Amino acid sequence: MGHALCVCSRGTVVVDNKRYLFIQKLGEGGFSYVDLVEGLHDGQFYALKRILCHEQQDREEAQREADMHRLFHHPNILRLVAYCLRERGSKHEAWLLLPFFKRGTLWNEIEKLKDKGSFLTEEQILRLLLGICRGLEAIHAKGYAHRDLKPTNILLGDEGQPVLMDLGSMNQACIHVEGSRQALALQSLGCVLYAMMFGEGPYDMVFQKGDSVALAVQNQLSIPQSPRHSSALRQLLSMMMTVDPQQRPHIPFLLSQLEALQPPAQGQHTTQI
Repeated sequence: MGHALCVCSRGTVVVDNKRYLFIQKLGEGGFSYVDLVEGLHDGQFYALKRILCHEQQDREEAQREADMHRLFHHPNILRLVAYCLRERGSKHEAWLLLPFFKRGTLWNEIEKLKDKGSFLTEEQILRLLLGICRGLEAIHAKGYAHRDLKPTNILLGDEGQPVLMDLGSMNQACIHVEGSRQALALQSLGCVLYAMMFGEGPYDMVFQKGDSVALAVQNQLSIPQSPRHSSALRQLLSMMMTVDPQQRPHIPFLLSQLEALQPPAQGQHTTQI
């Protein structure tokens, strides 16, 4: 199961026969830790996620997370570089080696702009939303739903492209009813779009702290008026946040609308919804 790993010295580890140098701790939460490491074979930075496994179930869940990563080879879904399971006495640690994104998450970007009294432009929002939808389309095509889509689970690449992470939330999320899968995604996606437009979550501070936004929309959302946003973008948000799940648009429809709303080539006209 997984690749061979050994600790070679105080500051280095070997994963899949490649040596990595520990740089610094990036974060921790629950029973997992994330470290920044540098590949001595290529000079690239990686994020090493270490999951402490107390029981067999923990090992199985870590393995499922790695399996979810391996299902996808898509530019908008976080790829897995390597995986291994390491024994620590009677316990184990699951190690997932992942690409490192120096720009951090979408929520980091939103907060950074808020600190400067600014917001994402509509052009940026449309480009980000298109990439997120393309990632979700690939996930749905495999019969899964993300289940925990939120700004803190969307990384930003060097060129600003969105990359979906935390695939562990999909480990038991296989949904065979197309409508249910799409409704769940659009509910959370609408909350992400709201945050990109207004710099905060649509309901309460729980969202802003990064907790799950997969909550039931019980009342129609009142969308604030803003000269920054076109009527087309506001209409997209309104459709995604519709109370009746069956009335929310599916991802293929959103993709067609977003592709039409992308900034046109010079000399062309912008298509409205």
